[in-house]
Amino acid sequence: MDISTVINQAPESISKELARRVKSLRLERNLTQQAFAKRAGVGYDAYRRFENRGEITLKNLLLCAVVLDCLDDFNRLFARKSYESIDQLLQANQIKQRKRGTINE
Repeated sequence: MDISTVINQAPESISKELARRVKSLRLERNLTQQAFAKRAGVGYDAYRRFENRGEITLKNLLLCAVVLDCLDDFNRLFARKSYESIDQLLQANQIKQRKRGTINE
C-alpha cells in the first residue's frame, strides 16, 4: 500500500501547503524572500524553489522553522503517544520493543 493512499494527499500537495504556510508567516513578518533566506541560513535560490515548487531539504526546512519560531512543531512529529491512564502505560510497557521488522514486501 502506498503512503499517499493512506493520507489521501500526494506528498507534493503536502509540501506545497507547507510552503504556502511558511510564505504566509514570512509575509506576516514583512520579510522578503532574500532577507528570510539570509536569516535562515538557506540559499536564496533554494528558498525560492521551496516557495514556488514546495521542494526543500529537511535541514533547510528546519532552519526556516527556527526563524519562524516553529521548531517545537518538529519536536512533536513522530512523538510517542501520551497515555491517558496508568493501565495504558503498563500495557504499552508489556509490549516487546522491536529491534527490526519481519515483513519484507
